Amino acid sequence: MKPYSVLLYYNYTPIPNPEEYRVKHHLFCIENNLLGRIIVAAEGLNGTVSGLKADCDAYMKWLENDPIFAGSDFDFKIDYHEAHTFNKLHVRVKNEIVHSDLGVDPRVRTGKHLKPKEFKQLLKNDPDVVLVDMRSNYEHELGRFKGAYTFDMENLRDLPDHVQEIEHLKNKKVITYCTGGIKCEKASAYLIEKGFTDVYQLHGGIIKYGLEEGGEDFDGSCYVFDNRVATPVNSVNPEIVSECHVCHTKSDHMVNCANPECNEHLAICPSCLKEMEGACSPECKEHPRKRPYNEKGYYSKNSVGYSPELGFKSFKRTEKIEKQKKAQL
Repeated sequence: MKPYSVLLYYNYTPIPNPEEYRVKHHLFCIENNLLGRIIVAAEGLNGTVSGLKADCDAYMKWLENDPIFAGSDFDFKIDYHEAHTFNKLHVRVKNEIVHSDLGVDPRVRTGKHLKPKEFKQLLKNDPDVVLVDMRSNYEHELGRFKGAYTFDMENLRDLPDHVQEIEHLKNKKVITYCTGGIKCEKASAYLIEKGFTDVYQLHGGIIKYGLEEGGEDFDGSCYVFDNRVATPVNSVNPEIVSECHVCHTKSDHMVNCANPECNEHLAICPSCLKEMEGACSPECKEHPRKRPYNEKGYYSKNSVGYSPELGFKSFKRTEKIEKQKKAQL
């Protein structure tokens, strides 16, 4: 067993005072040596964190025992790694726990949840089922379910511009899916609002399907938002679907271009990445701001001198200044 856990979760439960809860949450993560990205909003909580197994176990127990979330289900997706998959800790307050601007509330209405096993059985036994990928273009270019509909969109708030592409599926059994399930809570609700009559969602997303059912029929790798960049899903019938941006051979080696002004998410095979010194094009290779070659193709923001404690103190200073400014108005 690898020593570090990587947790992915969300919970659509109202949080009465997001700013106050954000402080409490940040402090708990500091005390338990957790790193990651957590979003707090009035509508709920969304996070992905890494830490030693014991620390992550304590975190899950803490969340599940919090009275705010009494009676709700976090449905943690748990993977394992050799080390932290994040360099920093960010706990932020935002308007939504997944930015969508779709104007729907999944607590009121959303697509029917399918557990990974139910999802697998429905795919095999019902020819009327269609899959719709609710992730960004660079994510599904790296990996996707066989036969799934995909959209050339950068984020979920672009869905209204693409929904007409599946207008002909309104009377089909539509199953939406994404990385961990959170986008589908709102995307499936939006499809119902637009007249789709039989809408489902893969509960727990691609990650949980891979963990529980072996990821059968998911081609390629799953893009993740941490230092790993991508993670394998399919242990049953894996197939690489993405191509190297440079030489066009099959490759699922997902990277960021070394030119920070480009920073494109791309599949570039290890040999081309080395030859291009981490860049995606000759222009980016010669760019004066190009970052040093990194064989993993992942460039985190400069974290020299950073610690979660300093990050927390910086937040508190900013908060104090903002309160003083408001008091002077």
